[in-house]
Amino acid sequence: MAISTAVQRGSWVYVYNEHGSQITTLSGQLYGFTGSTVSIRRDNWIYVFDEHGHQQSVYSCS
Repeated sequence: MAISTAVQRGSWVYVYNEHGSQITTLSGQLYGFTGSTVSIRRDNWIYVFDEHGHQQSVYSCS
């Protein structure tokens, strides 16, 4: 299952697959996405999640 798009709505990010189905929802500010990951900014941190919403890594952006 690949990530097709990620949409910011308020403080939530909705992630959709290539069929247009919602696959996960994450809180924070959308920083970017690829076909396999979504990056979310929370305060001074960037969190990277996979298409299942599982955290893969975290980076400081301060």
